[in-house]
Amino acid sequence: MGVGKIIQIVAVLAAIIAGLWSGFPEAAMVIAILGAIGGWFIAEEDRQRVLVAAIALSIISDGLGAIPGVGQYISNVMASLGNLYAAGGITVILVCAEANLYTVTVFFRDQFFHLGT
Repeated sequence: MGVGKIIQIVAVLAAIIAGLWSGFPEAAMVIAILGAIGGWFIAEEDRQRVLVAAIALSIISDGLGAIPGVGQYISNVMASLGNLYAAGGITVILVCAEANLYTVTVFFRDQFFHLGT
């Protein structure tokens, strides 16, 4: 198990704990940092799934509060997971933008600065 997988597991556990226990004032900051770091380790083939999961979790988190007894807890956990995936999604977007920027830069460097060679 690599470092990325361990960070992702710790991030999900932190999001679940933050959703169940609301007495942790820095929970949002911890979830955002862990999500951003975990997003760095997302494999290229899983990046689209992370973005879709972030959107889906953000949408469904409020609707589960209507379940009697446990709805509020489930809603809080889903909202925390949605925030975790949103932070990871931002990192995924930045990693993809950086990769595309590098590709464009190399293309233009090869096309315009090596014309005489």
